[in-house]
Amino acid sequence: MKLIVFGLTVTSSWGNGHATLWRSLCRALMRRGHRVTFFERDTPWYAGARDFAGMSGLETVIYPEWDSVWQRAEMELTGADVAIVTSYCPDGVAASALVLSSAVPARVFYDLDTPVTLDRLAAGERLTYLPPEGLSGFDLVLSFTGGAALDRLRAELGARRVAPLYGSVDPASHQPVPPEAEYRADLSYLGTYAADRQPALKRLFVEVARCLPERRFVIGGAQYPQDFPWAENIFFVRHMPPPQHPAFFSSSRLTLNVTRRAMAVLGWCPSGRLFEAAACGAPLLSDWWEGLDHFYIPDEEILIVHGTEDTISALGMDDTELRRISTRARQRTLEEHSCDRRAADLEAALDRIASPAAEMGA
Repeated sequence: MKLIVFGLTVTSSWGNGHATLWRSLCRALMRRGHRVTFFERDTPWYAGARDFAGMSGLETVIYPEWDSVWQRAEMELTGADVAIVTSYCPDGVAASALVLSSAVPARVFYDLDTPVTLDRLAAGERLTYLPPEGLSGFDLVLSFTGGAALDRLRAELGARRVAPLYGSVDPASHQPVPPEAEYRADLSYLGTYAADRQPALKRLFVEVARCLPERRFVIGGAQYPQDFPWAENIFFVRHMPPPQHPAFFSSSRLTLNVTRRAMAVLGWCPSGRLFEAAACGAPLLSDWWEGLDHFYIPDEEILIVHGTEDTISALGMDDTELRRISTRARQRTLEEHSCDRRAADLEAALDRIASPAAEMGA
C-alpha cells in the first residue's frame, strides 16, 4: 500500500512522543512491503533538534507553510491507498479537508492524544487539528487510547468506525545493551516535563530520592523548569534521543512510568515508554490506570506504585526477583506490543473499512 500521513513530526523526538511511534510503525510497514510519505510542517523547535536519519520506503516532506505544499499533497493523494491525518498536525484542518475531498479508498484520522483531545473539548476549546464538523467524514478513526475513549469519539466527535492503535516498540532498536555510567540509576524516569504529571512524579520519584540519599536517581527529558525540586542524588539528562533510550533503560535497576492526568482518568492509554523500557529489560514501576492489566500483569510483569513507600519497597526487592519480572515483561512485549504487531493491527483495521457492517471497538 501507499500511505500518506499528515502529522506532527517524524524527524524530531524533542518534547513529543509522536516521532518515536511513527518511526517504529513505519519500519514495520516497510518490512511488510508498504510505502509511506509523511508531511511535516517545518517548525523552529523541531528543526533545531532533528534526530532522524531516514529509512528506505519512508519519504518525508518538510514544508514551511500549507500554501506551499497543498498541491504536492493533492498529487500524492492521487493513487494513494490510505491517507492519515493525526492529532496535533499543525495543518490538521486543511489536511483533513483535502483528504476528505479526495478519492483515497481509506481516509483515516489517528488521534495519538485522545485523552487530551477529549479533555480540551470538554473545557470548550476549539482544537486546530480537528475539522470543525468533527470526525464523521473519515472512514476510520484510530485512537492511541482504547476503552471508554472509543465510545466518546463516537458520541462527541461523530466517528463512524473506531479502533484502538496503541503504541509499540521496535525490538530491533530497543533491546538490552551494556549499561553506561552516565545513565546508571537505582531508579530512572524518562519523559518530557508536564505539569499535570508533577504531583505523581514528586510523590513516586522525588520524595523517594530524598528518603534514600545513598541511592542514585536519573531523569531524562526536555522542558524541565529551573524550579523543579531537584535533590543532590537526582541527576538530569536533557533530551534523550531515541538511539540512547536502550542505554538509558539498560542502565536502570528500575524505571518509573508516570501517566498524564487526562490519560490516567480515561485509562487504556499505555505510554510508548512502557514498551521501550520492557523491551530493553528494565523492571517497570507504574502508577495505576484502568486497563493497565490488559497490557502487563501486576506483580508478575510490572510493579504498581501508589505512593512513596511503594517505590521504596520496590527498590528494596532483590535483583533475582526484579530480573524475573523484567524477563516476563520483555517476553510479553515482544509477543504483543512490537511494531510488527501494530502494523498487522493497522492492516486489519483498514481491511474492515471495506465491510460496511463492521463496527470496531476496544
